[in-house]
Amino acid sequence: MPPHTNEHSGHSDSDLALSLSGLALHSEAGAPHLGSNHRASNGKKNRRSILTDSYLKTHNGNSFCETHRPLRPGIYAPTPAFFDPHTEDLDLPTIKSHSVRLVKAGVVGLVTQGSNGEAVHLSQSERRTVTAATRKALDDAGFSHVPVIVGCGAQSTRESIELCHDAMLSGGDYAMVLPPAYYRALYNGESQYEFFSDIANDSPIPILIYNYPGAVAGIDLDSDTITKLSKHPNIVGCKLTCGNTGKLARVANAAPSGFMTMGGSSDFTLQSLIAGGKGVIGGLANIAPKACAEVFNLYVEGRNEEAEKMQAVVARGDWGAIKGGVVGTKSCLQTYFGYGGFGRRPLPRPTPAQDAVYKEDFEELLLLEEFLMNGCRDSGIHSDRIKEFPQLVELERMLV
Repeated sequence: MPPHTNEHSGHSDSDLALSLSGLALHSEAGAPHLGSNHRASNGKKNRRSILTDSYLKTHNGNSFCETHRPLRPGIYAPTPAFFDPHTEDLDLPTIKSHSVRLVKAGVVGLVTQGSNGEAVHLSQSERRTVTAATRKALDDAGFSHVPVIVGCGAQSTRESIELCHDAMLSGGDYAMVLPPAYYRALYNGESQYEFFSDIANDSPIPILIYNYPGAVAGIDLDSDTITKLSKHPNIVGCKLTCGNTGKLARVANAAPSGFMTMGGSSDFTLQSLIAGGKGVIGGLANIAPKACAEVFNLYVEGRNEEAEKMQAVVARGDWGAIKGGVVGTKSCLQTYFGYGGFGRRPLPRPTPAQDAVYKEDFEELLLLEEFLMNGCRDSGIHSDRIKEFPQLVELERMLV
C-alpha cells in the first residue's frame, strides 16, 4: 500500500538537467509547488517558505514536484558510495552498475547517503552527484519506477532542509533523516519532535525517520514520538535500526494507513513482517539482494517454513555485515564480485587476513544467493558442501 502522502499523486517526471559533476543541478520546469497533500502540522498551507525561496535563488532551481514513485512493501538497499582506490574520487560507473544489479535481483528501492553510503565522507556536491548518478542509472536501465531515498540528516534543522532540497533536485524521491545528537545534553523533551516536524514542513519531498542509536550518541526515539510524527502528512515512514521489534509493532499498529514502518537490518526481516512492518532497509542487500528479497517473498506467499530457514541463513550472513560494517561489505563485494574497493580515509583498509575472515563470514549466504540467481534448480544444490552447511542444503532442497 502506498504511503499516505502519495496515494493520489499523478505528476509526471520533472525535466531535470542533472550535471553529474554535482556543480550544476538545474530544473527546467515551471512554478514551484510542494504537492497537493503537503501542509504544515499546524494546518496552515506551507507551499513556499522563506528558506525555500532563499534556496532557489542560490541554487538556480525552481521546481518542486510531488513524487510519483510510491514506496512499495519489500526490501530496500542502502547503497555504498564507491571510490577510486588510488585517488578516492567517486567511482560513478561502479555506483551505477551496482544500483542496477540490486534492482534486477528484486530490491524495490535504493537509499543513497545512508550509513553504508559514507555520507559523512562526502561533500555536498558529491552527495548530489551520487544521487543523480543512481537515478540516471535506474532510468537508463528501465527502472524509472524504482524510488530513491536520500539520507538528509544534519545537526541543524536548516542544513537538513537544504539537503532535502538537494535530494529532490538530484532526482531523489524521499529523504531519510537521523535525529541530531551533537548537543544532546542541551535538547529538551520536544527538541527531536520539533526537529522532524520543522523539516517535514519545509521539505519538498516526503520524510522517513531514521532511528539508529549507534550513529547518534545513543539517542533512541521511542514509539510515542515516532507515532506522533507519523501523523504529519509529509512524514511517510521510518527505518528502525534500533532492532526493537516491540517498538516496530507499536508504530505499525498506531500509524496512519500506508505509513512505511520498516526494520533496519536484514537479520530481523521476518520478525519485522510478522509485527506488521512493510519491509526492511538493510545493508546486507548490497551483498545478497536476491536472498534478502526472497525472505520477504516467501513470507508474503505463506511459505513460512522456507521463510524461517532462509531467514536463518540471512541472519548468519548479516552478522558478518554487522561486525564488518562498510569495510566488511566492500571487502566482500571485492572478493566475490570484483568491485567494491575501500572506504574513504580514515576508514581502515582490511588486511589480507581480515579479507579472508570476511570471505568466510559471507560464504554460506553467497552460496544461497548463487542458487537463487540460477533459478533454484536441482543441479544447483550445493550437496558437496553438506558437511559445512547442512541447513543451507536442506533449504535448497525445499526450494527446488
